[in-house]
Amino acid sequence: MLNIILCGAPGCGKGTQSALLVDKYTLKHLSTGDLLRSEIESKSEVGILADSYISKGNLVPDEMIIEILLKKIDTMAIDAAGFILDGFPRTVGQAEALNKAFEERKNKISFLIDIQVEKKELITRLLKRGETSGRSDDNLDTIKKRLQIYDTKTAPVNDYYKALGKYHAIDGLGEIEEIFGRISIIIDAEMNK
Repeated sequence: MLNIILCGAPGCGKGTQSALLVDKYTLKHLSTGDLLRSEIESKSEVGILADSYISKGNLVPDEMIIEILLKKIDTMAIDAAGFILDGFPRTVGQAEALNKAFEERKNKISFLIDIQVEKKELITRLLKRGETSGRSDDNLDTIKKRLQIYDTKTAPVNDYYKALGKYHAIDGLGEIEEIFGRISIIIDAEMNK
């Protein structure tokens, strides 16, 4: 089973690239952002609590995210060739819990791909997305806070996967197809090992 973590700062294009990878490699897409937004829209107890964190630019607690994610993985795993984890794990604690959960399911994370984009470009992309998406977290103050949190809490996840020999970085600037090509080269090489 091919299980890929697609990571990078908010606005790097994880969602766009994930959709293309799902089509090419017949993987199941899991976005913690989408899962959380679904919970928020349904006004579930978890969703209301999650929204209280997200609307302030904070990360949702690890336990809550992992519980939601594993529930979804277990329901989708029956006919899955693998998963793309979009934007998760966001902390080293989440990475450790994810690896443990996959091992318990007799599975593993194949590797992580880090889509790298400069901060100035990320802010431009997120502000533009905010104009059309209606997302409450796409405003300048919240964007800056999210990028700061990414640098302090999420970037160390890359070091965790580097230590496991499961880390790849790609340049996230350029046309969508160019970036997709860079990612595909890594996946194809990993699959042929």
